[in-house]
Amino acid sequence: MNPVGASTWIWTSPFSDADVGLVRRAKEFGFDVLELAVEDPALISPGVVRAAGEEAGIAFSVCGAFGPERDLSHDDPAVRANAVAYVEQCIELAAALGAPHVVGPMYAAVGRTRMAEPHERERQRGLAVESLKALAERAAEHGVRLGVEPLNRFETDLVNTAEQALELVDRVGAGHVGVLLDTFHMNIDEKSLGDAIRLAGDRLLQIHACENDRGTPGTGHLPWPDVFAAIADSGFDGPLVIESFTPAIEEIAKAVSLWRPLDAPSDELARNGARFLRESLTPTIAAA
Repeated sequence: MNPVGASTWIWTSPFSDADVGLVRRAKEFGFDVLELAVEDPALISPGVVRAAGEEAGIAFSVCGAFGPERDLSHDDPAVRANAVAYVEQCIELAAALGAPHVVGPMYAAVGRTRMAEPHERERQRGLAVESLKALAERAAEHGVRLGVEPLNRFETDLVNTAEQALELVDRVGAGHVGVLLDTFHMNIDEKSLGDAIRLAGDRLLQIHACENDRGTPGTGHLPWPDVFAAIADSGFDGPLVIESFTPAIEEIAKAVSLWRPLDAPSDELARNGARFLRESLTPTIAAA
């Protein structure tokens, strides 16, 4: 059965050593993986976090946070260099934690949207590919895979669908660079969530399992049966990670347009979401 995970963004932002108690809490709620949302790598001591993971018996994933100064496709070389340095830090952190993946919309800054001419868009894609090729080499050196995440049309103008993400990955041309698909974003821009998962095939590293309103998985109108059927059809055995956000932190609430409370407090959302995913992923055993 697929591992089930939770993002630290459910509870806190930015994650730091002071939040290491979330490692044990996530395990108690039934998670196999805790995805560290890394906003400031300097706040995280790999040794401290890894020791907590070993004690709790939980694995890790690493998700990047890409603001205006971390844009791998920016026209300014200094901005691109800053973004490359940041992703390299995420790769090093993942390697130190034994985490197999660094994931996120690492091709551009979140919120960068514009009506660009085709040649301008192609230039942006070319810069993203150039940056990702360099990072792919660093990732390979550390035994870490990179997962490119499409975002919905309101958050980026560059990669909105699984097909576009795969095109970008093909241009990078590195076997350890794949995709992450997020059901929240897919619900906006994919014709079929199941078909997108099947299209990604063996290049799908991880799924962000999010409800249509970013609340508790299983409580909204997202077509979960299609998602789980596609997971079974494609043989995907990677982690399903709940990515939600705490409205208690104004900066992150504004960044993700969270203008009202979610359907449950953080702990309840995590606990019930983990239960829903596990029950949905558990094969039905026919009566003998």
